[in-house]
Amino acid sequence: MFSNTRHLRIEWGDCDPAGIVFYPRYFAMFDTSTTEMMEAAIGMSKFEYLKAFKFIGHPIVETRAIFRVPNRFGDRVSITTSIAGLGKSSIKIEHRLMKGDDISVEGFETRVFVAPDPADPERMKGQPIPAEFVARLTHSK
Repeated sequence: MFSNTRHLRIEWGDCDPAGIVFYPRYFAMFDTSTTEMMEAAIGMSKFEYLKAFKFIGHPIVETRAIFRVPNRFGDRVSITTSIAGLGKSSIKIEHRLMKGDDISVEGFETRVFVAPDPADPERMKGQPIPAEFVARLTHSK
């Protein structure tokens, strides 16, 4: 399955008064990592691939994290984001945030590809992931 790694520095705004990363910031980091992985796999920006495949998006329907080692302002970390599984319209994604050789945080999310509901355009409805999209997500980088 496809994976992508990005490197970043923990910024002041990521931290709480104790000087460690405030846990919701990890979910924002993981969201950005998902976008970067999808863009790398598909070869288009998120705006372009949502338009090309006629999706509204791929919202999170489940998420969780395991916090192992705290991160602090100025730490250099890497996040490897991988496809863990594909359903008809859903995708399971795993994030591994590393600080040096240590696994600092593991994140897990399930997303569903959605488009406007034909019966009610004000609502979203799960849509099958197109075969071309699946093919690009299932090859190894």
